Amino acid sequence: MAGLLRKPLGVAGKVHDVTPQSAGWSYVGFALWRLGPGEAAAEATGGQEAILVMIEGRAMVSAGGVEYGRLGERMDVFEKTPPHSLYVPAASHWEAVAETACTLAVCTAPGRGGHAAQRIGPAGISLVQRGQGANTRFIHNIAMENEDYADSLLVTEVYTPQGNWSSWPAHRHDEDDWPNMTYLEETYYFRFNPPQGFGLHRVYTEDGSLDEAMVVKNHDVTLVPRGHHPAGAPYGYEMYYLNVMAGPIRKWRFRNDPDHDWIWRRDQGLA
Repeated sequence: MAGLLRKPLGVAGKVHDVTPQSAGWSYVGFALWRLGPGEAAAEATGGQEAILVMIEGRAMVSAGGVEYGRLGERMDVFEKTPPHSLYVPAASHWEAVAETACTLAVCTAPGRGGHAAQRIGPAGISLVQRGQGANTRFIHNIAMENEDYADSLLVTEVYTPQGNWSSWPAHRHDEDDWPNMTYLEETYYFRFNPPQGFGLHRVYTEDGSLDEAMVVKNHDVTLVPRGHHPAGAPYGYEMYYLNVMAGPIRKWRFRNDPDHDWIWRRDQGLA
């Protein structure tokens, strides 16, 4: 398995390009473009479907020869307003021409051509709370399983307040065992407020065959090929991440680490 922590390749242009081949897995791809006003990004989807997520800034976007107009509204991801996104099916092509400085995420996974290109949000996307206490975080569901936008992709963004944890209690989704668990590869794209901040992301298996604790900084990407994967933000720094998941079934079913499942059960009033 390739290294799980991916640093940006620069500060402009295509600064991340995670492919199934470079990650050593089968489903998830993730790219990040940082564009200046007037600059453009364009790609063919081939056998992959894509969801373009405008992290920050505004761009004029087209897909499959259709103009979808301006994508984006928030100029800082920590405004926490719902993102503007665009679904692009397999065997198509997209282009984005920046009107302002832009950060554009391109989430990809195998596509069957089962859905048409379409805008996703900001209407219908709201910031929802998950967890409680120091486990509180806030979620924008962009394309989870109850939203029929895609063949394979599951995409969400998460805001973790300073001093809190996310993806906690620790859980895994690394077995194709429907309906008990679904096999889902996953990437995390991180941002911090203020930007000089950092967080911690641990990826580990119960048998200890994988146990990697990573210091993550602004614009870093991490890979979760298997195992549990909690992430924490230190006091003073708010943490954002964009999650991309995909696997053979477009469902999110997971299992908590047995050592820490008591926390979930207590919070659910089951213990």
